[in-house]
Amino acid sequence: MIRINQLKFDINHKEEDILLRICKKLKINKEHIVAYTLSKKSIDARKENDIKIVYAIDVTVENEEAILKDINDNNVMLTKEKIYTLGEVKINPIKERPVIIGTGPAGLFCALILAENGFNPLIIERGKPVEERIKDVNAFWKGKPLNPNSNVQFGEGGAGTFSDGKLNTMVKDRFARNKKVLETFVEAGAPSEILYYNKPHIGTDYLREVVKNMRKKLIALGAEIRFNTTLTNIISEDDTLKAIEVNDQEVIPCSHLVLAIGHSARDTFEMLYKNNITMDSKPFAIGVRIEHPQTLINKNQYGKHFSHPNLPVAEYKLTHKCKNGRSIYSFCMCPGGLVVNAASETGRIVTNGMSNYKRNEENANSAIIVTVKPEDFSSNEPLAGVAFQRKWEEKAFEIGGQSYKIPIQLVKDFIADTPSKTLGKVIPSFKEQKVLTNLNEALPKYVIESIKEGLYAFDKKIKGFAMDDAILSGVETRTSSPIRINRDETYQSNIKGVYPCGEGAGYAGGITSAAMDGIKTAEAIMAIKR
Repeated sequence: MIRINQLKFDINHKEEDILLRICKKLKINKEHIVAYTLSKKSIDARKENDIKIVYAIDVTVENEEAILKDINDNNVMLTKEKIYTLGEVKINPIKERPVIIGTGPAGLFCALILAENGFNPLIIERGKPVEERIKDVNAFWKGKPLNPNSNVQFGEGGAGTFSDGKLNTMVKDRFARNKKVLETFVEAGAPSEILYYNKPHIGTDYLREVVKNMRKKLIALGAEIRFNTTLTNIISEDDTLKAIEVNDQEVIPCSHLVLAIGHSARDTFEMLYKNNITMDSKPFAIGVRIEHPQTLINKNQYGKHFSHPNLPVAEYKLTHKCKNGRSIYSFCMCPGGLVVNAASETGRIVTNGMSNYKRNEENANSAIIVTVKPEDFSSNEPLAGVAFQRKWEEKAFEIGGQSYKIPIQLVKDFIADTPSKTLGKVIPSFKEQKVLTNLNEALPKYVIESIKEGLYAFDKKIKGFAMDDAILSGVETRTSSPIRINRDETYQSNIKGVYPCGEGAGYAGGITSAAMDGIKTAEAIMAIKR
């Protein structure tokens, strides 16, 4: 197979133009081409008056080496298709079936690899199946009571089910684990374009179906999934796992336990700490969500082409080093998306963003967050970051009138440290209840000053970013896990048989990286060394 990189086209190009360009690059007639597929598609918008769509294309032809002899082009080369495989390795059997805690991407993909290799895992999820979970979340957004075990954070699919569904990752991948993740998603109903888009995303609407179909596949492969079931204790002897307890009553013999628990499983963190599982507090980031009209972002990115049908809605990624030494950056940017109430604990507010596949809502939103470190916390205890998060989430609950209304504020009022009284031109996207207030009261002073400086810095990169009427909502605290559960080169904690995994354990930062960590953890359980 021949890979052609950096094939650039005008945004108005047609599909037949691609075939003609391939023939020109390879110096062949189209009859010689057996097939071609897109390997990557990206947008080059560095010059807004000369926007290009850029492809990498894999071409199957006869006599590949003979064709390449006549071509002197660094962007044309032989390549081989990457396929995820365990290879010729011995898989070690285990006595009891492995138990996986959590059905987020880490848990699902760990379970999938184990199930595909005959291990029949038991998967435990504190929340409900995704169909029931959606009903609980929608009811909460309409003012019904919060269900602590069925919400934006907890339930089948994990927190990513209510997100933009971004699938890009910076994790280096020599073994095609990333491809395995993407192909599994497509098989489960995700759009096939995620296999080649430079910045793939599924959207929360597609993710719900993907998660449901993955559940069906796991069950067909021999896995068992138990919902409404919470890990409440682990039982060990001589630093070796013997069993687990669920729902404060049932004991299940267990020698291999995967902790794919997610970054909001605070009660589980506490239980593990009491059971002497070693962990450390780690840096994360907190801040607010900001909303602008999506057209503002599109115009900044694409200029006169801002509404062109061949261009996706524009995204941004912004960073700034503040005078106080803190870093501020945009995070989980949701073009054409919604800001949502992502609370999971009584008396605390946290926000997040999500988009459907089409990303066709009026506003763009993103977290604008500032790094915090263990030295910012009130103690040196491993769970001090959790206490830090809870403190500011409680403040947000208070300024919202001790309700679950999302506290919001206009940028101009936030900068002036005065409560907002009325909305401007930007209408908040979220459907749930909201309250105008002063977000300066719900974050540390060093975070507030960093956000204010960052807004002006980002306005220099995106004209209008610090517009008076842009909406801030808060607080955003669940950007990543506040802890890291220590594990060794075999992926086990200090208690043999316990495998910390994924984002909640501190080893991933998004859907794809968490899924890949789940795959690596499954390989470790099967004692496969790469």
